[in-house]
Amino acid sequence: MQIAGPLKSLAKGLPGASVCLGRPQPVGTSQMNPILETLRSVAEQPYQRAIEAKQRGQRVVGTLPMHCPAELIHAAGALPVLVQELPDPITSGGGVLPPFFCGFTRSFVDQVTEGKIAFLDAILFVDHCVQLLSAADVVRVARPETTIHFHQLIASVEQPWSLDNSVKTLRTFVEDLEELYGISISEDDLRRSIRLFNENRQLIRQLYDLRRSGAIDLSSTQMQAVIKSSMVMDKAEHTAMLRDLLPMLQTAGPAKVRKLPLYVSGHMCHAPRPEILALIEECGFSIVDDDLYHGYRYVSTDVDEAIGDPIVGLATAYLTKNRNAPCPTRIAPSVEMSEWLLQRVQASQARGLIVLLAKFCEPHYFQYPRIKQQFEQHNLSHLLVETEHEGVPLENLRTKVESFAEMIKRQG
Repeated sequence: MQIAGPLKSLAKGLPGASVCLGRPQPVGTSQMNPILETLRSVAEQPYQRAIEAKQRGQRVVGTLPMHCPAELIHAAGALPVLVQELPDPITSGGGVLPPFFCGFTRSFVDQVTEGKIAFLDAILFVDHCVQLLSAADVVRVARPETTIHFHQLIASVEQPWSLDNSVKTLRTFVEDLEELYGISISEDDLRRSIRLFNENRQLIRQLYDLRRSGAIDLSSTQMQAVIKSSMVMDKAEHTAMLRDLLPMLQTAGPAKVRKLPLYVSGHMCHAPRPEILALIEECGFSIVDDDLYHGYRYVSTDVDEAIGDPIVGLATAYLTKNRNAPCPTRIAPSVEMSEWLLQRVQASQARGLIVLLAKFCEPHYFQYPRIKQQFEQHNLSHLLVETEHEGVPLENLRTKVESFAEMIKRQG
């Protein structure tokens, strides 16, 4: 099988990749859905829309995962673009970060040093891990002409002062945007952006609800494309497409074959490679729910529009989000991630859990032993799959996932 186009670079260094790689093919009538095809195209070339917008004279600002409130950038009249891990090999960036940093961080630094995201007016950070802290310093040294703003949202989200601290940080965020563009961002601007982003999240959550129930035919790679495209394209355009997409999928109906329901967890910053998700489904699973960042985690929490001050609303949503999708980089004594995950898996009626753990993601490493213990205590099947930027041996992975599926079937 020949591998061509944007996926060719993914195949390098992957034993057996030629067996599995290629564009993941959806099933059922949704395969011909023109909206899904457009969103897939945007997801495969995540910066193309932003480059075209910049050429038209629009402001474009880059953000880093996972907690940056893109509503603030949108309210400034700019296009927020969430930096994505690219499948390209790490080249010049490999000389400025150690190889034991996660694939996303190394890819980001490589994109900066190679000029692949030079179209961005600025890059805005809200700290969540030590590795991205180091990346910010590298960017400042390697590309001093690149505007970097670093805003450290409080990591301890349940302290009496957490809300005030978060509000203060977000106000500084707004001030930096106003200085960058020489504008003033009004509360009405913020409210309009919040309203639009809330609708976008709600529509995606409707897709999740329908997919979880089996009412629509939507593969994991298509779901990923829906969310990844939302991270990088005009939010109003994306929302309009979702409004049209929902009734189309409902009319098309459910998948003809319902496989073993599966929950997928992990990948806190970047998207799992589409071929990994496709492989899991090829092995007899239907991914019915997830807490991936390029998944439910991204749309888990709306901003309360009834709160008078929109900055307070955004700060409250930031603190609330940890209850809806716990983050291993946040400190919240009332939320145990392993218990939350167990409840989510049970509520989805999944027969098993696959944890996709990005190599060198220290916060997730610290959480996994508790997740493992929790699922073993409740006699629920789970499988750990460690991924890395340089790829995984897909045929080895296929053997593991097929064995996992067979084990679940034998359990009855």
